[in-house]
Amino acid sequence: MSHVLVIEDDEITAREIALELAAHGISADRVNDGLQGLQRAQEPIYDAITLDLMLPGMDGLTLVTQLRERGIRTPVLMISALGDVNERVRGLRAGGDDYLTKPFAPDEMAARIEVLLRRHRQEPSAQTRLRVADLELDMITRIARRGNRELTLLPTEYRLLEFLMRYPGQVLTRAMIFESVWGLRFDPGTNLIDVHIARLRRKVDIDGEPSLIRTMRGSGYRLG
Repeated sequence: MSHVLVIEDDEITAREIALELAAHGISADRVNDGLQGLQRAQEPIYDAITLDLMLPGMDGLTLVTQLRERGIRTPVLMISALGDVNERVRGLRAGGDDYLTKPFAPDEMAARIEVLLRRHRQEPSAQTRLRVADLELDMITRIARRGNRELTLLPTEYRLLEFLMRYPGQVLTRAMIFESVWGLRFDPGTNLIDVHIARLRRKVDIDGEPSLIRTMRGSGYRLG
């Protein structure tokens, strides 16, 4: 069972996080201030961390910066009531692995934690090629192929395909895709993701080939 450290000073939010993680088979410990969080986060028993940015004792940005300076690579999901793009960029530059804005849906939070856990186990930074079925992406040459057919991808299509291929078989929500590929907070009113998925699907899945990009209604998309 994976073990997550929840660093959150709001008791209701911390309880919601712990209950949702438990529903996904993930155990959680909670601390409610930054100084204690920094101490606990250095323990090797945790597979991931949820980190509120606004904490007593030590703020989340300082905490994650100190963790990275000390060589602690545990993946961190940063959580904040501040939803502007600059705040998100600061959090990720400080060493956070993902960023979620309050208020959030508990299942969205759990999905992001599961992605971080999977990414950490696979150590994707060491990968130079991604493969799903007969679809292959060379991240050095930035060339994608399906079988013997080379795909001509625009820059956004390439980033979208790379993100999907990093997590084969896993449902990725629209919010996760939007923030990872476009670097922006998801707007439920936009159809930008659907338009780009449709364009990418026309290049990846042509007549006679099994469909690899699947729409999971009400949830998001899955590759493979």
